[in-house]
Amino acid sequence: MAERSLIAIVTPAFGSAESVEALKREVDGTPTEVRMVAPAVEINPLHHTLGDIDGPREEAAERLKGAVAAVRDAGLEVSFEVGDPDPVQAAQDALLMRPADEILIFAHADDDKAWYEGDLWKHAEDSLEPPLKLVVVDGGPEGNERVVETDTSGAGLSNNDAPNEVGSAYLPGLSRGDFTGMVLGIFGTIVVAILAAVATSGSTGEGWAGVAIGIAIATALVNMAHVVGLLLMESVRYRGGFAKFFRTVALVGTPIAVLINAAIAIFA
Repeated sequence: MAERSLIAIVTPAFGSAESVEALKREVDGTPTEVRMVAPAVEINPLHHTLGDIDGPREEAAERLKGAVAAVRDAGLEVSFEVGDPDPVQAAQDALLMRPADEILIFAHADDDKAWYEGDLWKHAEDSLEPPLKLVVVDGGPEGNERVVETDTSGAGLSNNDAPNEVGSAYLPGLSRGDFTGMVLGIFGTIVVAILAAVATSGSTGEGWAGVAIGIAIATALVNMAHVVGLLLMESVRYRGGFAKFFRTVALVGTPIAVLINAAIAIFA
């Protein structure tokens, strides 16, 4: 009977002799249940939007066959499955099926930006309770792939934003940037709407008055999306590209919208 359990998230970076050896070192002769999960990575987000989920899953399954064969040739017994396109979500889904003592994630060096600048590693630390190890592989399909870096995180859910968070018993922990963007977005939207009302008073809502109304509606929609994301989607750690986009719009776009509508109300 296995003494411990290990989940290996095998992205396309996995498959070289060094990456297989890295997985073997984690087992280190201890009876270990190894579960290999291959995220069904989409070619691009449009495929998912258009409902093309079969292609990525088939490609991941085919890639997984080769990875499993390489691992078994190295003397390890493993089970395997295709998971969610998001590697962190794939690990979460695997944990829901059965707990694990460690999660090993293989990523390519070209994806470093997504893992570190894109907060994917922070998202993993915040979302996955077992100890984590990120194994970074460099090289291409010519057989020169090699492990160039590893990063580790201890057991337990982290909260990397805690030192910079603003919160209370009634609000989730928010970074200062998110909190500022949310407050500015709410009050800015009110001001933009008032200025739009001033601009349209005594007019038919056409010309510059119509522009002011459009700016007010766009500002309200963007800031409402950001506030909803921060307050209602905190359970899935609302982060990444969408969060950064809406925060930037709230902090930069809202003041610009106020200035434009103020100019329309005064001069138009």
